[in-house]
Order: sequence, then structure tokens, then C-alpha cells
Amino acid sequence: METSIKSDAFDKFVQASSCILNPEIEAWKEQGGKVAGFFCSTVPEEIFTAAGIMPFRMRGTGSTGTELSDSCFSAINCSFPRHTMNQALKGEYDFLDGLICINSCDHVRRIYDNWIRHLKTPFVEVMSLPRKIEQPQIDWYRDEINVLKGQIEEHFKVEITDKNLRDAIKLHNEIRSLQKQLYELRKVDNPPITGTETLAVMVAGTAMPRPQYKALLEELLEDLSGHEGTGKYRARIMIVGGELDDPEYIKIIEEQGGLVVTDSTCFGTRLMWRPVDEDNLDPVQALASYYIYDRPSCPRMYGDQERRIDYTREMAKEFNVDGIIGERLLFCDQWLVEHYMTNLDLKDDGIPFMALDREYILSGKGQLRTRVQAFLEKLEAAEN
Repeated sequence: METSIKSDAFDKFVQASSCILNPEIEAWKEQGGKVAGFFCSTVPEEIFTAAGIMPFRMRGTGSTGTELSDSCFSAINCSFPRHTMNQALKGEYDFLDGLICINSCDHVRRIYDNWIRHLKTPFVEVMSLPRKIEQPQIDWYRDEINVLKGQIEEHFKVEITDKNLRDAIKLHNEIRSLQKQLYELRKVDNPPITGTETLAVMVAGTAMPRPQYKALLEELLEDLSGHEGTGKYRARIMIVGGELDDPEYIKIIEEQGGLVVTDSTCFGTRLMWRPVDEDNLDPVQALASYYIYDRPSCPRMYGDQERRIDYTREMAKEFNVDGIIGERLLFCDQWLVEHYMTNLDLKDDGIPFMALDREYILSGKGQLRTRVQAFLEKLEAAEN
């Protein structure tokens, strides 16, 4: 990745985000550490940390095709599970000691069925995720987390105490706070870090031991102190969407002159803009409340669209956004409907919005550049 940032910490983040099995994981495994993969940002990774296990957010990074997973999925399945499963069938995820799947959507849910049939990961479980955000669903998810907690304790022969959980929540909240500080730097007219660079940092945070990530993030923030960006851009852009772990997608937008200054994605602000409640006497209840209600949701959750659009409006105002791009993986019905409603709502607010469909592996770059170019010209025309 081309960058003007002079930082060893940032270089490590880029390396960790650009592949699956990175040096940080290899070092962790060599020391006897366990790694558990998980799908979807609704899985409470604090549970793994509390058990002394490194959580790893599943990706299809590095995939060039779906020749192996095509026997598991059809051509009209989302390309994210297809590419991720293909990487697993190639052996890229053989380092995992466990995997947690979740019914975040039907496409991801079916990974569990295919994984247990074709692969030999020692510990594979599936979680049930409710679709509403009210108290009964929070309590339901609390039970799901407790079930997962018990499964981890039994398989890995560990005890996850309330103290362990509180310590894990505190660590993850500290990371969230540092990530938020990173985003705060992007509010200025000349941000010291681009959207492309920020996404690499955020993805790395799901792919290395969390104490090490926290230390490197503190180092990066110090390195960015006094650093100035180029200041050359045509418009300030916000990204709204779901699975987006490829900085190259943001890079194409920024190469056209659109500086991405914030987002509402599941590798971005929805991971960390708000903390888990550390004052709750029941840490499992605190996690359930956070992952179901407290943090910004995605269209997977029914009845929460009004809060989602309010969050989008607030972020757009806070970061002085000129326009919003909605990114969606093909065949994702949830985000298709969400972007339609978002477009209607933002029209009332006078905020320009453009929806862009894409495959998980970046393709059609020319078309993407053309559409971004047209959107930026529209924003410039509106200012004149």
C-alpha cells in the first residue's frame, strides 16, 4: 500500500490486513496460543479473549476464485462466504483451533453445514442471533452467549470467570476508544490518515492478539501526531454498508478524489463507536445488550431502521460529509432494501447518496471508477 505515513506500527497493520495467516498469528501459535475464527461482528469476541483465545474475524482475503467452494454454494450466493469457504478448503484456515458461525444471514449460516462436512477444525459451533432489538431478544442472546461460554470452557478446558470477562471487556473498550481517536483525526480539513489506510488498521484489529494490537495502535496515534495529509480532494465521503474488508475498494474512491472520512460498516464505526457497559454487574448481560441494542445495528435487525438513519445523519454532520456511498455485496437482500430506504431518507435531508453493488473480490474497477467519478462531479456541481 502506497502511503506517506512513516510508522512501523502502520506497516504491521498493513501486513496483518493483507493476508490471512500473518506473522502476528504465527508468533501467537508458536507460543502455544489458540485461535478461534468467527463470522459477523455480532459475535462477542470478548468471550474468546476472556478464555485466553485469540479471536479472528473470518475473511476471504487473497482468494482468486471459488473453484472449490462452488460445490458448496450456488452462483447466486453472496461471494463473501464463497470466497471465504474456498480459502478454507485450500487450507488457508488450517491454523484455526475453533470456529463460531452465526445465522447473521442465510448465506453465512450455511457455511457451518459445509464446514463440518468438509473440514476438520477441532471445535465448530453455531450461534443463534435474534432479529429484533427489544429486551426479550437481549435476554435470549444472553442465553446464547452463556451457551457459547460453556462450550468453550468444556472444549478448551478453561474457566471463563466474571473477572476474566470484565478484564476482556475493559481491554476491548480501550481498543474501541483508541480506534475512535483514530477516526476523530479525520474530522479536520486535512486528515493525517486516509480512508484506505484507516480500513487497513481496522481490519488488522480483527486479525492479531488484542493486547499487541492495542499497543501498536497507541504507537500509530503517536506517529500520526503532527502528520499532515495531502489536503487534495474533491469531496468528503462516507461509506455505508456491510462486509467491507478490502482497502483497495476505498483506494479506488480516493484515487478519483473522494476522501473517505467516516463510515457505517461492520469493519468500521459499528465495531467501536460505542463501548460495552463496564458498570453492569453481569458482564454477559452487558455483552448481550451491546451486541443486540447498544451499538449501531445493520439491516439484519428488524425495527431499527430509524435509529440507523439517524446514526448515518449524525456521522455525516459530525464529519462534514459531502456525499454518501452505499456499498453492497451482490445478492445481499438486506442491504438492497436498506439502501433504498436510506436513499429516500437522505433525499429529504439534501444529502447526496449513491448505491454501488460489488463482488467480494474487487472486479469491474473501470466501471467503479466511472460511477465514482460521476458522483463526485454531481457533488461539485451542487456546490457551485
